[in-house]
Amino acid sequence: MRTLGLLGVLLLSSESPSRVLWCIKCLGYGGAERLLVSAATTRNVERFEYEAAYVLPSKNALVPELEAAGVPVHCLGASDHNGDLRWMARLRRLLLERRFDIVHFHLPYTAALGRLVVRSLPAWARPRTVTTEHNTWGANPGIVRALNSATLPLDAANVAVSDSVRDAAPVRHRGRMEVVVHGVPYVQLQAHGTWRSDVRRELGVADGEVLVGTVANMREGKGYEVLLPVARRLVDLDLPVRFAAVGVGPLEAEVEAIHRRLGLGDRFLLLGGRSDAVRVLAGFDVFALASLSEGLPVSVMEALALGVPTVTSAVGGIPDVVTDGVEGLMVTPGHLDELTQALTRMVVDGPARARMSAAARVRGARFDISTAVRRVEAIYHDVMAGEGGRVGSRARPTDQPSRAAIGLAAPPNAALSPEVLGL
Repeated sequence: MRTLGLLGVLLLSSESPSRVLWCIKCLGYGGAERLLVSAATTRNVERFEYEAAYVLPSKNALVPELEAAGVPVHCLGASDHNGDLRWMARLRRLLLERRFDIVHFHLPYTAALGRLVVRSLPAWARPRTVTTEHNTWGANPGIVRALNSATLPLDAANVAVSDSVRDAAPVRHRGRMEVVVHGVPYVQLQAHGTWRSDVRRELGVADGEVLVGTVANMREGKGYEVLLPVARRLVDLDLPVRFAAVGVGPLEAEVEAIHRRLGLGDRFLLLGGRSDAVRVLAGFDVFALASLSEGLPVSVMEALALGVPTVTSAVGGIPDVVTDGVEGLMVTPGHLDELTQALTRMVVDGPARARMSAAARVRGARFDISTAVRRVEAIYHDVMAGEGGRVGSRARPTDQPSRAAIGLAAPPNAALSPEVLGL
């Protein structure tokens, strides 16, 4: 496929906008989901018309933000277990009704099955597909990996959020993946200078206390079972430290049980899901992430942009964006002693913390989301140009529903029960 890039987009600016559907499993408080919200604020509204679709109705916290940014959102209406495949039929109907040029899948579950939906459409109604891989290949259930691998060649383009994500994919797929390091709305984050003092006051953090915090959903691999015991160690050392965590997820009850067992009380605040997670992060003195596996966490890039030094596991794409001893400290994943030592150093060594904060802010300037959005939109243009040079060629729908729940009976899926899927 020829690569026209940004120049091609500019040269063809007189063409009618191409229609893009973002398709994702959830619109809750997750990293990939927050990337969509950030992208919505910096998208090229003259060249592209965006809409979004998500599978799980219960995970809809970010829907209002997308709609406020002018992106219509469609709920595909499946239940909360992954074996409910009725959303596939609803996606098919949505694609027939709304006539998109490109469907951009995020995360393997929707991509692996969504590509099959697109393939089932008649040629005249079939959009091109693009997929972004946000996490390492092995982080997904085996059946999802198998389906993703089998259907990935149907895509017109593939994106990985970091070198480590691309390199974790099967060798036969790596050559087709372009690494686009996503980011955060850097300029907007710099404009909110009062967040730090406001957050610390709201959380009851006293002058002289160091606030160590994390923003991570409570699911397998995020390392809460490591972070909470380490927090107990620092509290027992009688250090002037307080902890806070923003996140929800399937392991929420387990995390709360560990918190109670360790008797952390208000020395470790469990804040739940927050629509203002970035604002809360701005109040941290240190950002901690004890993950056992990652792609490239949005929260790490947000911490850098806000000038918050990090203590993180050396996993996924994190070592590509944080230099140990410069913007933060790196530890071996799952190693309690290393994490204890690193956090202790951050708490007691104020000058080092200040130096790393300044370095983090400089480093964070490299991750402005607008750069990534422009590159992804150039990929969209190249994909459309590869379709015989036709850009914005689909017929335009006359209605503009928002949060549409598409009602259509699901195809038979008796052979795709949750047990068979291994989900």
